[in-house]
Parts: sequence; C-alpha cells; structure tokens
Amino acid sequence: MVQEVRQTTFRHGLAFYGTLAFLAGFLGARLFATLNPKVVVVQNGIHFHHFWYGLIMVIAAGWIGIALSNVWLGRNLAIVFGFGAGLIGDEVGLLLTFGDYTSNLTEIFFVAAIAFIILATLLSKGREHIEKDVINVSWKERGTQVGIFLAAFSAIFFASGNWQIGFLFIGLGILVFTWGFERKRGPTSFRSLA
Repeated sequence: MVQEVRQTTFRHGLAFYGTLAFLAGFLGARLFATLNPKVVVVQNGIHFHHFWYGLIMVIAAGWIGIALSNVWLGRNLAIVFGFGAGLIGDEVGLLLTFGDYTSNLTEIFFVAAIAFIILATLLSKGREHIEKDVINVSWKERGTQVGIFLAAFSAIFFASGNWQIGFLFIGLGILVFTWGFERKRGPTSFRSLA
C-alpha cells in the first residue's frame, strides 16, 4: 500500500494574508457595529450575529484548504479564513457573556490575539536570539526577572486601592529579585585597571 505524505511547512505569506484579513474583518465589523448599532439581520425571528458568517467562512476555508492543495487557492483561503476569524473575534465578548455585546472581553481578545501574532512572528524569525536572550539564562537571572515582574505587577493592586495585596506583591518581588541578584565582581585594586 502506497501512502502519500504531504510535507508541512510554515508559509509566512499565508500567515500574512490571514493576519491582515483578520485585522480587516475585526476592525471592519467593529466599525460597522459602532456606526450602525440598529442594523441587524433577522430571519424568522432569529437574530443572526456576524460570528455565524465568520464561523461559516472559517469552516469552509479550513475544509477546502485540507481537501485541496493549490498555491493560488491557498492564498485566497487564507484571506477568507482570516476575515472569518476577525468576524468571530469581534463578537467574542458576546459569545463569552451570552448576550452582552458591549463586553470589554472583545477588546481583551483583540489585544491577546495581536500579542500572540507578534510573539509567533518573533519566534519564527528570531528563534536563535530568543533562545540566547530568554531561554538560556541562569536561574539566578531568571529570578531577578520574575522579581521585577512581581514588583511591577503590584502597581495594579496599588492603583485599585488594594494596598495589602500590593505590598505583598512588591515585597515578594523584592525578595525574589534579591535571591536572583548576582553582583558582578570588579577589579579589587586600581592597579588591575591599568
């Protein structure tokens, strides 16, 4: 029995098309819904939100992309898939709250999606640098980084008036930073500087 195995490679062009279409779909749906809050599609008493159209686009583009292999088709399917994902993304708040279209979960989702796209791009392009600068650091240095993060994170609690939790986080951050801090040993005499 002969089996055909397709080699999978990451195609940056398709990711670019999909990401650009995601942004266009998300921002376009957000702009349309903001400018036309009264426009709705109702069929037989059922309100069709645009995430249904997005879901249909994502499923159709994904299924066709799995079934057929064509470079031209792949680029166009990436656009349809990304646009559909943008329509779904615009209504994430509605989906997660079961009806509150004005929920800020949509904005949180958008920021998280963009952050993921940026991190994925950095990982795909600069893996060697990230391994050197992020992964291959000592546990002590990692401790200083965690300590700084915890101390900075305390600002959220101070800003919201939760002083006890804020002091807990800043104290923990200072402790972890101090544990991880390694002072660089310099020259012991002025003669060694010459």
